[in-house]
Amino acid sequence: MARVSQEHLDARRRQILDGAARCFARSGFHGTSMQDVLKEVGLSAGAVYRYFTGKDDLIAAIAEGAFANIRSAFAKAARTTPPPTPDVLLSGVLGGLFEGAVHGLERRTVASLIVQVWSETLRDERLAALLEQGYTDMRIVWAEVVAAYRDAGILPPGVPDDHVARTMVATAQGFILQEALFGDVRPEVVEDGLRGLMSMQTREAG
Repeated sequence: MARVSQEHLDARRRQILDGAARCFARSGFHGTSMQDVLKEVGLSAGAVYRYFTGKDDLIAAIAEGAFANIRSAFAKAARTTPPPTPDVLLSGVLGGLFEGAVHGLERRTVASLIVQVWSETLRDERLAALLEQGYTDMRIVWAEVVAAYRDAGILPPGVPDDHVARTMVATAQGFILQEALFGDVRPEVVEDGLRGLMSMQTREAG
């Protein structure tokens, strides 16, 4: 029997995840059955269960993929000298997340899937632990970006790196939620809005 390449295995896993994501986007996590997923991807139960133990495993894998995309983008930014400013960085991260997370899904659908994952953590301990670990990891990576800003002399001292990092995390989360609820969160909207806020100057009272 010919040996199956890792490339083939990875592609099949991606096919299953993308199909499951399309099902979840249409019907929600609780409205989707494994039979729905099997029909969507056109594979047998044995082929799918070779990669995933069930629906909860698929949901966790989708969440892990989203975290990995964001962590990778910020880790790359931390290695850049000087790192891209928050307006450029966040617009790029969100643009890549919406466009590359699941093949064939619109930005708003991808954002809705992420929001579904967030809400699912309220009932699923495994997913809650995954989300908490992902959030902790992102805070660490994003704090490294903030430290790189300081090293480059573009961010003054005085505010803890973690406080700035958490604010950047919250900004990304807010735009994801806004896209899910209302749509039209294009990268240029994020970049222009943040650049405008960053350019504000305070006036002395008196």
